[in-house]
Amino acid sequence: MLLQIYVAMKAMPWYTLLPTVSEYMIENGWTKCFSSISEIGWFAYIIYFPIYLVIVEFGIYWMHRELHDIKPLYKYLHATHHIYNKQNTLSPFAGLAFHPVDGILQAVPHVIALFLVPTHFRSHVALLFIEAIWTANIHDCIHANLWPVMGAGYHTIHHTTYKHNYGHYTIWMDWMLGTLRDPEDDSCQRAQKVQ
Repeated sequence: MLLQIYVAMKAMPWYTLLPTVSEYMIENGWTKCFSSISEIGWFAYIIYFPIYLVIVEFGIYWMHRELHDIKPLYKYLHATHHIYNKQNTLSPFAGLAFHPVDGILQAVPHVIALFLVPTHFRSHVALLFIEAIWTANIHDCIHANLWPVMGAGYHTIHHTTYKHNYGHYTIWMDWMLGTLRDPEDDSCQRAQKVQ
């Protein structure tokens, strides 16, 4: 766990680069970000916010999957995070223990979404903050089993198989693209092997 804390703390200053750059782009009017919901109205906000979330989920799924499938990316970036590959080596600190470029790449979908869909600035910043909490949460090995949430049970399987459960907030992308492995099914298979 001390190594996880060390790797996370070493990468943390670099993680601040992307929000800094994205805020610069927002302040210069390069994105579709807006500062007040009154600019577009609550109805439009309620429509755009889920679209933003879908774009982010889609982008993180593919970024994460490619970090596994493209061997140099895995070897030089993502493997740093996957040295924590057993349930007893995962902790909330493992959720932040990334190579800095890996951490930035997995947050890029948040910025891309700013160019594609009108997004409330404070909602965007809040989601970046929640992202850090969420990333720690899915590495704590406490599976709440709340469908369709990508909880720790799903993500623990990801750390042990390397080819399942790439999604971030939900299991929908994994379900649609055939990479979902359910913790309930996994525990049943382990129980059958023991018998």
